[in-house]
Amino acid sequence: MARFLLIGLDGAEPSLCERWMDEGRLPALASLRGRGCYMPCRSVDPPVTFPAWCTCVTGVNPGKHGIFDFTEQVPGEYAIRFLNSTHRRAPAIWNVLSEAGRRVCVLGVPGTYPPESINGVMVSGFDSPVATAIDRSFVYPPELYDRVCAWRFADFQEHDISDGWHAMALERLRAKIEDKTNVAINLLSSEPWDFFMVVFGESDTVSHHFWLFHDAKSPRHRPGFESAIGDVYERLDRSVARLIDAAGDDVTIGVCSDHGFGGSGTGVVHINNWLAEHGHLAFAPARESVMKRAALAFTPQRARGALFRAFRGLATRAESHSRFAGIDFSRTRAWSDELNYFPCIRVNLEGRQPNGQVRRSEYDAFCDALCAELETWDVVARARRREELYDGPYVDHAPDIVLELALENGYSHSCVRSRGGPAFRRLRPEEYLGGKERGMTGNHRSTGVLFLSKPSTCGAACLQDIAPTALAELGVPGPRMDGTSLLGEYVETDRAIAFAAPAARGYAPEHERQIEQRLRDLGYFE
Repeated sequence: MARFLLIGLDGAEPSLCERWMDEGRLPALASLRGRGCYMPCRSVDPPVTFPAWCTCVTGVNPGKHGIFDFTEQVPGEYAIRFLNSTHRRAPAIWNVLSEAGRRVCVLGVPGTYPPESINGVMVSGFDSPVATAIDRSFVYPPELYDRVCAWRFADFQEHDISDGWHAMALERLRAKIEDKTNVAINLLSSEPWDFFMVVFGESDTVSHHFWLFHDAKSPRHRPGFESAIGDVYERLDRSVARLIDAAGDDVTIGVCSDHGFGGSGTGVVHINNWLAEHGHLAFAPARESVMKRAALAFTPQRARGALFRAFRGLATRAESHSRFAGIDFSRTRAWSDELNYFPCIRVNLEGRQPNGQVRRSEYDAFCDALCAELETWDVVARARRREELYDGPYVDHAPDIVLELALENGYSHSCVRSRGGPAFRRLRPEEYLGGKERGMTGNHRSTGVLFLSKPSTCGAACLQDIAPTALAELGVPGPRMDGTSLLGEYVETDRAIAFAAPAARGYAPEHERQIEQRLRDLGYFE
């Protein structure tokens, strides 16, 4: 019976893979390219981790699976909530295969906490509410915990970058690759499976923080750690080789990334300041917690979880306060979350927001006019309404307007939160290392990679093609998808898949505090 092994290399960049394959540094990937195929793979817009991997495993765009980010707006409030696997509204490939009686193993895929009851094994991705190590709560079945307990996430913060941080981070990234590979090989070799998927995040982490060392042309370049990104890629290539070897014969291999990578320049964009300058937003005195700032600045990493547990009410709302404090919504028509990885605009709509200022009858005209106005700003390449990017029943979960920031000499600007001041500024040299309020040194790009161990006549792919490709190879019909198979014919079925999207349930208060801190430590939030 056919089997399929899918290996995810989060953020693997096509130009780096191509260069290092040609130089002989990535022999496992080069072998796949030689005997099968290699092609660029388009991500979702914008290329954000959660929706990208959800699209990869469901074969549909975010408008149909309902996941656009790590968080979403709480209806009727100026607040956000964290998302998890119970918010996904489309069946993943493991649901389709489980119903068909096929056995699956899923390791480390973002957006899979809490784990689902599948026909096989699941170890949830880094969205699990565990700061640095795993526990039984994200292993299915939990009895397998002792065999996978070495699987761990980034056991260091990525928020405040100081002397000695890069040496520490690189060593831990290397160790994590080895640990994860060993866990995966143990399951590959001992568990029966028809579909096996494992995702490594180290290629993403190293690119976020080491790009300025790697790229001599970067305007933020500094010497040291020049080989760090290449070293991580080479180690991941060796892991790919070990996994392929452990999988055995008669297995179709796929290796993919959810997006690519590129360097960050010295430009800093403050979207809310621009909106204020153009009369769309009004600032109010900020009410952000002094305790929160002090806690993040002075509390040791290992003690932060205890501090946030002690201040239950405040900590649960900390990220909402960070995004919404300082804005006078009674005088604001549009605002931005100012997320570096997801620059966007939200309309303060009457009847949808508590203090909405844009009438529903004016909504379309307002959005069109604001998009046109934003595109006159030289730092914005495109401003698109959500309906241009997504389709499906959950489009209204997305921000109203999604921005694509322009590149400057091939380098991206960083979107950083601000309350007043210029709409654009330059980083000072002492800010080039990145971290808190300075943007990462490497940012996501829209095109990733896809390798298959079999030839394909297709010259390019997108993430929604991966699920139907795997199902076609396994000979299992599935639901209608946006993507198409890159190999054999994918057969759609009208029969309902035994995936009843569970009632969306947020994290428990303690878990929400932990996941918020984890995402902040990873640099996603300030």
